Amino acid sequence: MLNILLIIIYLAFISLGLPDAVLGSAWPTMHKELNVHISLAGVCTMVITAGTVISSFFSGKLISRFGTGKVTAFSVFLTAFALLGIYISSSFIWILLLSIPLGLGAGAVDSALNNFVAIYYKAKHMNWLHCFWGIGATSGPFIIALYLLKESGWRMGYATIGIIQSILVVFLFLSLPLWKKFELDNNENSEEKSNTKILNLIKIPGVKSTLITFFSYCAMELTAGLWGSSYLVVTKGVSTEEAAKYISLYYLGITIGRFLSGFLTLKLGNKQMIKMGQITCILGISILILPLSINFQLMGLILIGLGCAPIYPAMLHETPNKFGKEISQKIMGIQMSVAYIGSALVPPLFGILAGVMGFEMLPFFLLALVITMYFMSEKTSQLSLEQG
Repeated sequence: MLNILLIIIYLAFISLGLPDAVLGSAWPTMHKELNVHISLAGVCTMVITAGTVISSFFSGKLISRFGTGKVTAFSVFLTAFALLGIYISSSFIWILLLSIPLGLGAGAVDSALNNFVAIYYKAKHMNWLHCFWGIGATSGPFIIALYLLKESGWRMGYATIGIIQSILVVFLFLSLPLWKKFELDNNENSEEKSNTKILNLIKIPGVKSTLITFFSYCAMELTAGLWGSSYLVVTKGVSTEEAAKYISLYYLGITIGRFLSGFLTLKLGNKQMIKMGQITCILGISILILPLSINFQLMGLILIGLGCAPIYPAMLHETPNKFGKEISQKIMGIQMSVAYIGSALVPPLFGILAGVMGFEMLPFFLLALVITMYFMSEKTSQLSLEQG
C-alpha cells in the first residue's frame, strides 16, 4: 500500500510544481491580450501567495478532520479548476479571482504531502520528492513555450496543464480508499487535543527558532534566484543572456543536488545534511564576495544551488522527529506558511535595498540570511538534545 501511495505522491508533486512558474512565462503575452499593464502580474502573485499561506496555516485542522487523502484530492481539484478557468477567462478580473483557489489548493497539498512523507517514508524520498517538484516547475514554462508560437497559445498551455491536473484528480479520488485504510490503520488523525491551538504550538521549545530557520532559508533561496541575474549584469558586466544561463544553472544545481542528496541520506542524518548544505551555501556566497573571475562567480552560484538542495527537504523530514508525530502536521502547516511568507516578502525587500545601496549588497544580504538560518537551526538542535 505504501508503495502505491508513494507513486501517487510523486505524481502529485510533479503536478504541484507545474503551475508555479507558468504565470511568469505566459504573462508577456497574456497582459497584451487582456489589455492590462504588465505590472499586474505581481497582484496575481500576491493573491496566490496569500491563498497558499492561509491554506498551509490551517492545513493541520483540515487534515485532522478530513484526512490527508481527501485534502490532497480536493486541493488538486482546486488547482485544476483554477487552471481550466484561466483558460476560458475573458478578463483580468477572472484571472485574479481564479488565483484564489490556485493558491489555496497549492498550500494545502504541499503541507499535507510533506508531513505524510516525513512521517512514513525515509529521508531519501523527501529529497527526491522535491526533485520531482523541480521537474514539474521546469516543465510548466516548457509547456507554455510550446504553445506561445500560436495565437492565444498561453490559453492552450494553461488548458494542457489543467487537463494534466484533472487526470491526477481522478487518480487521487480513486485512491481515497487506500488513504482511508492507511489512516485508520495508523491512527493518523488521533492527534492529542491538548497543545493543538496555534498559540500553544508556537510556545513549544524549538518552534520559534525552527520558524525563523524556514523563513531565512526560503528568503535566501528565492532572493538568490530572483536577483542573481541582475547582480551579474550590474556588478560583473555579464550580458543578460549569459546571466540568465547562469541562474538556470543555479536552479539546476538545486534539482540535481536534491537527487544526489537522496543517496547521501542513506549515510547521513537530517541534521548533518542541513549543516552540510548551509556550509556549502556559505562557501558559494564567499566566492561571490571575493574579486574573482566570472568563472568563479558561476561556480559560486552553482555551489549556492547545491547547498540549498538538501536543506529544505531535511528540515521538513526532521519535523516529526523534533516535535512528535502527533502534532507534526500542525507544525508543518505553520512552517510552510512562514516559508511562503519569507519567499514572498524578502526578495522584493532586497529589490528596494538594491535600489538604494546597489546590487553589490546581494552576497552580504544572502550571507546574513544563511548565518541566521545556521544559528537558528543550531539552537533548535541544542534544544532537542536538552529535551532528549
